[in-house]
Amino acid sequence: MAAAKMTVSALLGGFVLFVLYVYESLVLKPKRLRSKLEKQGIRGPPPSSILFGNIPDMNSIKLKVMREKSTATETSSTSVSKDRHVLIDHDWPSTLFPHLVQWRNHFGPNFTYLTGSIQQLSITDLEMVKEVCLCRSLNLGRPTFVSKDRKPLFGQGIIASNGPIWLHQKKIIGPEFYFEKVKGMVDLMVDSTTTMLRSWESKIENEGGSAVFEVDKDLRSLSADIISRTSFGSNYSQGKEIFLKLRTLQKIMPQGNTGVPGARHLPTKNNRLIWRLEKEISAMILRVAKERSTEATCDKDLLQIILEGAKNYEDANSLFSGISQDSFIVDNCKSIYFAGHETTATAASWSLMLLAAHQDWQTCARAEVLEFCRDGIPDADLLRNMKILNMVIQETLRLYSPSTVVAREALEDIELKGILIPKGTNIQIPIPIVHRLPDIWGPDGHEFNPKRFEHGIAGACKFPQAYMPFGVGARICTGQHLAMTELKVILSLILSKFSFSLSPEYQHSPAYTLVIMEPEHGVSLHMRRV
Repeated sequence: MAAAKMTVSALLGGFVLFVLYVYESLVLKPKRLRSKLEKQGIRGPPPSSILFGNIPDMNSIKLKVMREKSTATETSSTSVSKDRHVLIDHDWPSTLFPHLVQWRNHFGPNFTYLTGSIQQLSITDLEMVKEVCLCRSLNLGRPTFVSKDRKPLFGQGIIASNGPIWLHQKKIIGPEFYFEKVKGMVDLMVDSTTTMLRSWESKIENEGGSAVFEVDKDLRSLSADIISRTSFGSNYSQGKEIFLKLRTLQKIMPQGNTGVPGARHLPTKNNRLIWRLEKEISAMILRVAKERSTEATCDKDLLQIILEGAKNYEDANSLFSGISQDSFIVDNCKSIYFAGHETTATAASWSLMLLAAHQDWQTCARAEVLEFCRDGIPDADLLRNMKILNMVIQETLRLYSPSTVVAREALEDIELKGILIPKGTNIQIPIPIVHRLPDIWGPDGHEFNPKRFEHGIAGACKFPQAYMPFGVGARICTGQHLAMTELKVILSLILSKFSFSLSPEYQHSPAYTLVIMEPEHGVSLHMRRV
């Protein structure tokens, strides 16, 4: 009897502690953070739900805006004509993230809101944006929810980690993506792209001189093949299963961060599928790593560097307790696999869509490519001289940046522009909104105009820090040189061989998929040989 009472008391005590923990996480902590910011003049909408914060408000605002725009969308942006570029609306942030637009207009350039238990501070004040760009402190790091809620996708890899772990990974991986290293990868990029284009040429010939392609699918496979060959010493066919499972994982991960404590641990059907995929992906990556460790090779690609870094990492594990050598390998390979092909493939798809919609720019870009690459094979030095192509890519990344937010967390109290940001606050810079501010980009900020980059980023806008397709500051994308070079190789080869226009099947509908902004219905192009 006494034992039973002790058991009941223990269970009751555990339940009370759990309730107190949830109350502290969902109510007291966010309230403290919000109060500290409000005292400094930064306000936001009050949370409408104890469990979900402002997420219900976000959903209702988006639903209302989508209803209001549905009629206009059906009659304009989905119809095709010779003047298609006039009908494509590039102001998609006002539809996908209307809560940010509405709250910014109401509360000012910096405002707070709550997603579950996570206190968000959205900033578009450019002086504060600049402070984030210049901040090198490890106290301003990646939001901790990324390594927790996105663990199956990123774990503690270079994308999600902080502190000494991140510094160690950056020291190992960063040099592999310096421009001088990337120059040596161009021939592999050309080989992979040429293989894809031969299949396009064959289909066009078989269909009588023209054909329709879902280019986003082919570009995703191509980009996966390129990152496999340049960084892991294999081709897409060998890594195909890993890429497909990562793609599935990306699709089924919760699209928004609810911030509800412990939600990722609940044995729901979706969570069980996520856990299974995570185990399968880890096993496949470790199998590839094991095969590489037994190979006799004198060429050091990124996988070899990661394997050596994992060994050094384990030797210094007193600094990084709790993370194994296998986790180091798996998490960083997943990060490179994901970031190295999803974002580049998406940017290439948007670039082709815009060139198809704007035939004048397509013609100019093709003329430049044919001038510099008379033999049809670009090299690293020629690519750097293609000014028009670079302008087109930069404008594409402004309007359709694959990443939608620069996200940071104050890991300790930190001051930005005279504002004390309390520890635990998540800072976000909404990239698509900053990329369209008329005060920075002019009244045509919602329009496709590559000419704005004629004199570089500094000449394109009044505030260079307002251009951030690869992020900002110390956490800027490690693979930006690889991505830009890959985009130039792919686009220059396509332009040299094909002319293209938007297919009648194309539906312009940017969609937010976890962390990537991609075309919801793909990019369907009608293509001919030049």
